Amino acid sequence: MKYVVTGATGHLGSQIVWALAQLVSPREITLGVHTPSKAADLSQRGMTVLPLDYRETQTVAAVLQDADVAIYVPSKSHDSFSRVTEFENVIAAAERAHVGHLIVMGFIADQANNPFDLSAFYGYVPRRLAASNLSYTILRNALYADPLVPYLPELIERHNVIYPMGDASLSFISLADSAAAFAKVAVTPALWRQSTYTLTQQRSYTMPALAAVLSEVAGQPIGYAPVTLSKFADLYNQGNEGHMLASMYAAGSQGLLATVTDDYVKIMGHPAQTLPNFLAANVTK
Repeated sequence: MKYVVTGATGHLGSQIVWALAQLVSPREITLGVHTPSKAADLSQRGMTVLPLDYRETQTVAAVLQDADVAIYVPSKSHDSFSRVTEFENVIAAAERAHVGHLIVMGFIADQANNPFDLSAFYGYVPRRLAASNLSYTILRNALYADPLVPYLPELIERHNVIYPMGDASLSFISLADSAAAFAKVAVTPALWRQSTYTLTQQRSYTMPALAAVLSEVAGQPIGYAPVTLSKFADLYNQGNEGHMLASMYAAGSQGLLATVTDDYVKIMGHPAQTLPNFLAANVTK
């Protein structure tokens, strides 16, 4: 078998590689990475490392050639047009290479009425795949729990969660749990019968409930005092990401990021790690 993972040195991609390597031989794994030198350790373990730039079609074709299963993790482009363009290159290459099965990272912010900057891309994914001749599975992630860990010191200093969410709730999944599900689906053809799974923990959190969890983990009181969307965009505009982040919480405030399913249990046979347990295991007091 040839298993391909794109974006293999990114936050999710690197964890997918680790999880997949627990299930198959490293020599069955091919990695598509923007900077191959960052994957030198993986190459030394026996994995094939190839250069990949989603905008350069020849590199996409080379990575997907003869793939039995390919896992596509999108780039970190901040606009839907760029991601759709990259995705089209992947679809075209996968069809030409007759990829056996394509697994695609989705996100719960894919509804037609979702104001998130990237919702157009995530909404495009299932429609475009349905129009292709590929065998595919979409794994829609909830919000990653992981960024809450480095964010916690700032929340302690502010004494409040400040997400502009109103009374709505957010659903989470850890990168490790998401990656484990990607790897399990990749090696389990029986799971391909369902075209879309949504990876979440077993409950969502209103902001007061999230603040209570963070308070318990931090051992310090954290409340909820939301700022406006424009203020949030200004506060977190490093790398010009402010508007994108604010648009995500605009979606959240409309209840569009609160999805909870049992799909993770269907795939893995057990629930995803709870948010309190994840934070307790990863936060150093």
